[in-house]
Amino acid sequence: MSDKSERQGYWYGLESRKQIGAVDVLNALRDYRAAEAEMRRRTRASMGMGETDLVALRYLLEAERAGRDVGPKELAVRLGVTSASMTSLVDRLVRSGYVTREPHPTDRRALILRPTPGSDQEVRSTLGDMHARMMEAAETLSSEDSAVVVEFLRRMRKAIDGIAVS
Repeated sequence: MSDKSERQGYWYGLESRKQIGAVDVLNALRDYRAAEAEMRRRTRASMGMGETDLVALRYLLEAERAGRDVGPKELAVRLGVTSASMTSLVDRLVRSGYVTREPHPTDRRALILRPTPGSDQEVRSTLGDMHARMMEAAETLSSEDSAVVVEFLRRMRKAIDGIAVS
């Protein structure tokens, strides 16, 4: 086991070789998550956005590609924010030039949120290099290794989803 694992390792017992391997896996997963969080922070800073703003914009871009209209109410539910927070978020995205508000085609009281034409290109150029590097790393895996990684990550998600927070 590396010194790094010993210094920064998870706190549960290291009695067996399998546990030491598991701790190494969890440390590598934690290191990946920290690196990804830092990359997202740099991306948000370069685009002048907060985390929720970037998630909202990506959701609007995905909806547009799927041919779906999204209103503020649907976006608020998706993001888990209040209507007041949604109003502030939409105001920021409109002011920054990433989103437009358009009248709903059939409900004159409702609005449709649309990403601006340049916002898709900016997100792609900002995140494109990261996505290419991640794809390059993933493509080095054999089919068998890919299946193991996917199954492991699914089990990790299930383990985390099962945690009740009071």
